[in-house]
Amino acid sequence: MTWLSEHALALALLLLYTALMAHHAILGKRRTRGLVDYYVGGRRMGGVVLGISFFATYSSTNSFVGFSGKAYVYGAPWLLLAPAAVVFSFLAWKWIAPRLRRMTAELDSVTIPDFIGFRYRSTPARVIAAGIVLFASFLYMTAVFKGIGNLLEVFLDLPYSLAILLVFLIVMAYTAVGGFISVVRTDALQGVIMLFAAGLLFSGTVRSAGGVDAFFQIAEMPSTAHLFSWDAAMPFPVLIGIIVAGTMKFLVEPRQLSRFYALEDQRAIRVGTWTSTALFFVVYALLLPIGIYAHKIIPAGSIVDSDRVVPTLLGQGAVFSPLVSAFLFVAMVAAAMSSLDSVLLVMASTCHRDLVSVWRGQHREKAGVRATRMYVALFALITAVIALNPPGGIVALTAFSGSLYAACFFPAILFGLYTRQGHGVAVVASMLVGIAVLLIWNHLPFGAWLHRVFPAMLFSTAVFILTAKMVKPGPQIPADRPV
Repeated sequence: MTWLSEHALALALLLLYTALMAHHAILGKRRTRGLVDYYVGGRRMGGVVLGISFFATYSSTNSFVGFSGKAYVYGAPWLLLAPAAVVFSFLAWKWIAPRLRRMTAELDSVTIPDFIGFRYRSTPARVIAAGIVLFASFLYMTAVFKGIGNLLEVFLDLPYSLAILLVFLIVMAYTAVGGFISVVRTDALQGVIMLFAAGLLFSGTVRSAGGVDAFFQIAEMPSTAHLFSWDAAMPFPVLIGIIVAGTMKFLVEPRQLSRFYALEDQRAIRVGTWTSTALFFVVYALLLPIGIYAHKIIPAGSIVDSDRVVPTLLGQGAVFSPLVSAFLFVAMVAAAMSSLDSVLLVMASTCHRDLVSVWRGQHREKAGVRATRMYVALFALITAVIALNPPGGIVALTAFSGSLYAACFFPAILFGLYTRQGHGVAVVASMLVGIAVLLIWNHLPFGAWLHRVFPAMLFSTAVFILTAKMVKPGPQIPADRPV
């Protein structure tokens, strides 16, 4: 009873939030008639809801827990993540959304791997792209599971394993039932919650730290002055690489690009552009300085893992009132769910459409929806197991996942949308080279001075261009029609 009374407010808000998720899942199920509805909302959704969803699906606990806390270690240069998010969000909506929406509708494409396969008439390229999506998604989802697991562990005094189990059950259930329509509707609610939460988290932290001027006081303290140099935690080019890897994914990551598939028309694109970009500007400007202000609140040396900075702030009654702490807790749960549901749906749809259906050579609507729901549950379970002993921190896993997408998909998507250049051999070669450079770069003598995403993208793009011009492909397996 003591535990229930201590956490009654947070539990009540969490139950209310879960009930809303269940409501949206039921509505999504009712409006789903086939695979196009389940995967991309029937391509008839508006700009406001998709703009918020584009923001919300990226801004998970990686942002509220990982990114906010990372400034505690990385210092002031980490604040450059905010303008990077704004710029790449805008570019994704201006450069990618219009052409991707039109071309995917013409090709009857509903996943990024099938777009690559149909565009370049190559089943091998499609299958390899699907494998990359699954692997990178596991890394990203593990990071999100870790973030929300740490949050539940600290805030609700739950065992970490039990926290992971709860997350698995909630996100698996409403994603599997409602599909894309449910995911986007819940993202819209979660995005609004996150906007208010960012304001409350910033104001409470700054007030507890002694006001806005505390930022400059921290810059003058001997123990923290190093956080305000360009090479605060690592060589600056490496930090910029982490930032680019984390934000350039807007242009290439399947869970982000799937929002463009669902856009109803050009007006929806214009509205979505400004909705998404404005949200990134406001929310990230509020979130990223929190790790720096935390140095005035959390005793020096008491934080080893920066992923615990924000959960620790929430657990201190002197920083936030019980009501605000409970609301922020639920907001961060919502942030995690808004990413997990999108990644799960991308993984499940990719597995069924681009691997299983290609292998079996058949495509049935009703059976496809049922199978995809099964894959949602399966991949959620696998990720939950991995998250019990995660292979890295939140930012590290997120950055590598983003680097993998940038290195492997940037040439295929950019050239596929804007030129007639390329073929399946060029796509496969660029992907393999991108992966190879990512894996070996940090082991080179000079690898520590430049983040691996830059050479990986450079080499994969160069290989794509050279292979497209110099290699005449053999007979291609047609992939310009859905399997």
